[in-house]
Amino acid sequence: MKLHYRLQPARQPGETPPVVLLHGLFGSLDNLGVLARPLGERHAILQIDLRNHGLSPHDGDAGYAAMSQDVIDLLAELRFGASILIGHSMGGKVAMTLAAQAPDRVARLAVIDMAPVAYPTRHHDNVFAALRRVAAAGVTQRAEAAALMRQDALDEGTIQFLLKSFHQGGWRFNLEALWENYPSLIGWRESAPWAGPALFIRGEKSPYLDDRYRDAILRQFPQARAHVVAGAGHWVHAEKPAAVMRALDRFLAE
Repeated sequence: MKLHYRLQPARQPGETPPVVLLHGLFGSLDNLGVLARPLGERHAILQIDLRNHGLSPHDGDAGYAAMSQDVIDLLAELRFGASILIGHSMGGKVAMTLAAQAPDRVARLAVIDMAPVAYPTRHHDNVFAALRRVAAAGVTQRAEAAALMRQDALDEGTIQFLLKSFHQGGWRFNLEALWENYPSLIGWRESAPWAGPALFIRGEKSPYLDDRYRDAILRQFPQARAHVVAGAGHWVHAEKPAAVMRALDRFLAE
């Protein structure tokens, strides 16, 4: 699958590995732009629309093995060596899957607010309901779509995030494929450990990455370390970008 991507050379060319940024569920390559800008000083930056998201093609298989293989194929096409993978949420699971499938492709791994575990709770059913409500109504204006989504008690931040993918009366992500694959998206299959340097960044207020998952993380990523960003939730990089960048700068400078 030919993914849509944006590739930016480093503003200060050097020997540093490229950085690959992987967005979360319902997102697009722009979502980690707040990290792309400072990281682009010293690293080439590859921002990717994962399959079924953004401007990348749609497919019925929205599982992690398929998403990871898409990225592996793109890295091969671009002739990238070992790269620094930074993934948020679902993108973090894609990055962790890629480290298992093609360990030589990964120099360092940074996972933002996601653990390598199967989550027991479905956090997005009201989101899917709101997205379906908009699709069924056939509205074309963002204000109309926002009003419909408020009926499903979505907060304004989530609504505005989702509207970034609303285009000409439709959703750019593949709503039905994501719904059908949702059990696998919140699930996880353990594989052989990846022994490279790994950083797990957690938002203090988020339930996705807490002490319950410490053993699972260290079992699969034995060199992992954690960094907690105070006062932040699941969208830690958007809420506290400076704090996330400080953690990444320290990690990448080692």
